[in-house]
Amino acid sequence: MAEETGATNEAEQQQPNGADSMPQVGVISQYVKDFSFENPNAPAVYQWQGQPQMDVEFNIGAQTLGEGVHEVALKIDVTARTEDQTAFQLELLYAGLFALRNIPEDQLQPFLLAEAPRLLFPFARQIVAQAVQDGGFPPLLLEPIDFGGLYLQQLAQQQAQASGGTVGEITGQA
Repeated sequence: MAEETGATNEAEQQQPNGADSMPQVGVISQYVKDFSFENPNAPAVYQWQGQPQMDVEFNIGAQTLGEGVHEVALKIDVTARTEDQTAFQLELLYAGLFALRNIPEDQLQPFLLAEAPRLLFPFARQIVAQAVQDGGFPPLLLEPIDFGGLYLQQLAQQQAQASGGTVGEITGQA
């Protein structure tokens, strides 16, 4: 009998689905939103000597699509140059839809601009490596990025300038 009473009290304390107040995050979907790989000097590029200079830039953007649904987009631009010629150029816009519930307002932006890109990055990194290899070059394995550190650095710069960059975006170079 005592066990039955304990189970009933425990069930009464549990709130119905959706009525709890614990923060919840879910990845709804991940997808390539835009992609381009250009190899403008093929086939001559395969005869070039020396290593190309790599320029890697990225940008993070977030937007609200509906109540509790946010899209986070990670844009990666890679340009490989030798002297004054381009070996290849890659542009990837990789995005994810995130369902967020009960996230405190002061934690929303840090999640969208630091944690969500951290979750997306390994998949975007694989796409970049595979595309460069499919273009006839050795795979480009991007170094891991500290999105949390970059977010805090960007936030400190914005606070120091008092009217800094656009809220909802982070840019950087790797």
